[in-house]
Amino acid sequence: MEPSQLRTMDNVALQKQMDDLYQEMFNLRFQRAAGQLPNVNRLQQVRREIARVKTILRERAGVQEAK
Repeated sequence: MEPSQLRTMDNVALQKQMDDLYQEMFNLRFQRAAGQLPNVNRLQQVRREIARVKTILRERAGVQEAK
């Protein structure tokens, strides 16, 4: 998902998105361990999406602390 799309979401939706991404990452790791992962690049993509969501949440927390 693009960062501009993530920035339009509220904190609750971002937290839900992050939970879904963590669940997907767990499933991908499980598939990799079993040797059934068809797209190994997806694991890296999910890690980067999680980092994007965390960054946006951290930015918003920093803005609220500054007020």
